Amino acid sequence: MSGNVQHIRFRRPEPEVQSKPQPRHTGILQDQLRRAARRPWNPSFSLAVRILLLIRFTGAMYSNIDDCDEVFNFWEPLHFLDHGYGFQTWEVSPEYAIRSWAYILLHLFPAKLSKLLLTGDKRAAFFAVRISLATVSVLAEAKFYRTVYEKINERVGRYLFFMLLFSTGMWNASAALLPSSFAMYMTTFAFSYALAPSSAQNNRRTLAATLLFATGAIVGWPFALALSVPFVFEELFVFSADRVAPEIRLHWMFNRWKRLFTAGLAALLIFIPVIAIDSIAYGKLAIVPWNIIKYNIFGGAERGPDLYGTSPWNFYLLNLVLNFNVLTPFALISLPALGVTYIVDRKRLGLVKTSADQSSPFTVLALRLAPFYLWIAILTSQAHKEERFMFPAYPLLCFNAAVTLYLVRGWLEIIFIKLTKSPYRASQSTIFRTFTSSVVVASAVISVSRVLALTFYYHSPLSVVYAFQVDELPRLLNATGLLPVYPPGTAEEDIPRVDLTPVKDFNLTMCVSKEWYRFPGHYLVPAGVRVDFIKSDFNGLLPGHFGEGEVKKVSWDNDILSTAWWNKPAAWYGWSRPATRHVPVGLNDLNKEEPSHYASIETCDYMLDLDFPSNPSSSTLEPRYAADAKTWERVYCIPFLDARHSNLLTRTLWLPGEAWQSLNEFGDYCLLKNRGLVAKKEAAMIKRIN
Repeated sequence: MSGNVQHIRFRRPEPEVQSKPQPRHTGILQDQLRRAARRPWNPSFSLAVRILLLIRFTGAMYSNIDDCDEVFNFWEPLHFLDHGYGFQTWEVSPEYAIRSWAYILLHLFPAKLSKLLLTGDKRAAFFAVRISLATVSVLAEAKFYRTVYEKINERVGRYLFFMLLFSTGMWNASAALLPSSFAMYMTTFAFSYALAPSSAQNNRRTLAATLLFATGAIVGWPFALALSVPFVFEELFVFSADRVAPEIRLHWMFNRWKRLFTAGLAALLIFIPVIAIDSIAYGKLAIVPWNIIKYNIFGGAERGPDLYGTSPWNFYLLNLVLNFNVLTPFALISLPALGVTYIVDRKRLGLVKTSADQSSPFTVLALRLAPFYLWIAILTSQAHKEERFMFPAYPLLCFNAAVTLYLVRGWLEIIFIKLTKSPYRASQSTIFRTFTSSVVVASAVISVSRVLALTFYYHSPLSVVYAFQVDELPRLLNATGLLPVYPPGTAEEDIPRVDLTPVKDFNLTMCVSKEWYRFPGHYLVPAGVRVDFIKSDFNGLLPGHFGEGEVKKVSWDNDILSTAWWNKPAAWYGWSRPATRHVPVGLNDLNKEEPSHYASIETCDYMLDLDFPSNPSSSTLEPRYAADAKTWERVYCIPFLDARHSNLLTRTLWLPGEAWQSLNEFGDYCLLKNRGLVAKKEAAMIKRIN
């Protein structure tokens, strides 16, 4: 076996590419065409990008926001940079500084660009950001797929492509404004280089993979660097594509270590702009990756992630089954499957004999499969668990599952040949193709059903705020004479886009109570409408408003010099939002409730509320607002799944038909209007105009 970079490919000819001996008169061209027809179909890079774009753009437009951290820690700070107001969490208070403004700032460009190219509407900016995120994900996925196709195996590449394309997990993660999604993009790009075996001649692999792993950790999420451990181990200790005689091993190892150390030094340069931006934004020296690690690991007994909930050990296993269904067990058995193949089908990876001066292709492939196991082991050991933490490993799960599927197909071929004693019959059989196709298609069908369930069952918060903008606010302007009335039958193209600017004169307030964690963010609420929290049974810390409330002065322990460059006024650097440097009194890292973050119910013109008429529940702090017809008018209500009172299967997957849906219970996610308060404001505006 040679020591070139292609040696880890599954090189053994498969039974279906073997052909029965042909007569001499068979033409060479015919034979070549026949062989080409049997090769597995794989899209080119450009075609893969186009196909993935179609799915990912659809996800950017219609996928839910499943995590309130995405809204309050990233969409709201971005909205503050863009528009000057929004909610502020303790994580972006300068006192704690565990969210990077450098990461948030990356997304300001597509938001600003949408204003120039599109309508200037905040909603357009929201989707422009999501589409830009989806585009980066597509490029990462397509490059990863093509690398697997070229460096591992054509069939594994094809399986991987369809697994990435249809999986629910990638649908959710690809367009999420989360550091863990950014870490997923960078990790996927990194593995596009790391899949090639390490060799003395391939310096580009080491540098590119190191820079990409580091970017994902420094700009995105520092814990994602754990996924690079097998890559580092291979670089330092594994021959991989090199053949190394015993007498030169020390020299070989010295060169490998020096190369990785040099790449690591280059990767440290990424810290410079990140620390600079964060320090300017916070008005202090801010090393956000270290702050994240310090809080989560060295925070002490009174603080840390466990304050925000803990989950049982099997949380991620169940979550992965929801998002990847049958692919999850395939991914989890990839290393054992590789061991079985080593015993029963050793030649499948091109292994003819072993030698002390080279690496086994099984060892090299095992290092490619190891990161997923390492990641799930680390996360499972933590008490605080969230779905987004698993995002960086989603493409690797698909890769592990694709490898397992190929290996299992090899077992079936071996068994078939042993039973029939005929490689030719094996080459003509459709059993193997049917098996692999069935797994991929079944996974795709289940994933599509899951995506539809998420859309039909839980999309109501985004739909309701959309109705608020396009239906209720124009009605309000129309009722007060601020919006022209067009005669019936007027063509839609003859009606200009509604200008909601006069809405600010109403001083409207939209409130959220127990539904605070489903609030989709200020980007989807028109300008001129204030959003406030109403006290509910929740007794933890809710965000405050940027630039509002009492501010305290803090002396920074890590500021060695009072005249340090980060202490200069924010405007000196062109930083237009000095409120990022203010330390609000009410924000704390102990999840202690802050009463000043609540508004009075009497100030609410509109409210977002969820009501379950079939299974009503209420308390003093959480009355059934939607059922109080005297005070609140149900302006717009959409069904929302009552998961606690629905069948496990039918709430997990969506299928058409009354028989399926009859096993589910639904409530009403509503936009409510305060009848008396809004009527007074309408009357006041009419009087003012007249």
